[in-house]
Amino acid sequence: MDAANCCLALGCGLDPLKEFFVYHYGNNGLWGILVLVADIWAIVNIFQSNASTERKVLWTVLVILLPVLGFIIWLFAGPRTGKA
Repeated sequence: MDAANCCLALGCGLDPLKEFFVYHYGNNGLWGILVLVADIWAIVNIFQSNASTERKVLWTVLVILLPVLGFIIWLFAGPRTGKA
């Protein structure tokens, strides 16, 4: 492997900001941020719902322990807010 291909393989040609994010967060950082935002939105909506305290806690635990799957399950079957 020559020096040019080695530099491309190691990411030497990236701009500093992109290199920082790829190094520290990997290529999946955006997906992680989206899942985090979706889960926070779900938890806020769970606590604003008219469900009992026990159900709110159970739904929150589900969303925290299974971030993607818990959000999807909550989206279809979770408690809704009392807003029209």
